[in-house]
Amino acid sequence: MSYPIQFILYVSDQARSSAFYQSILRRKPDLDVPGMTEFNLTDTCKLGLMPNKGIARIIGDQLPHPDTGNGIPRCELYFYVKDVQEMFAHGLQLGISIISPVSDRDWGDRVCYFADPDGHVIAFAEKLQV
Repeated sequence: MSYPIQFILYVSDQARSSAFYQSILRRKPDLDVPGMTEFNLTDTCKLGLMPNKGIARIIGDQLPHPDTGNGIPRCELYFYVKDVQEMFAHGLQLGISIISPVSDRDWGDRVCYFADPDGHVIAFAEKLQV
């Protein structure tokens, strides 16, 4: 049996991050309740948004409070898309913080990079034609 994978980002403001991801992903969340927003990216992969204060209650004093990492890149979401140039234009239209415009990378992808409101890195990529 195959179980879904869920990646959860810790965010300072769940409503703000939910609105951000709805805009960039062009879809409504599949779950949006206090303490968790989820986007089904595929049949087996979800993106979750959990408020910093929610995970802080779980981790207690075992790890630093997530608020201390706001604005520090802590992960990268790497999305393959059909048209990276169109996704870059969409991000520009939304006024999202640009890290890097569309560029060909030596690993064989054409990629652009943005930052979400908490400083998580978001990449949109397409394979270069060989």
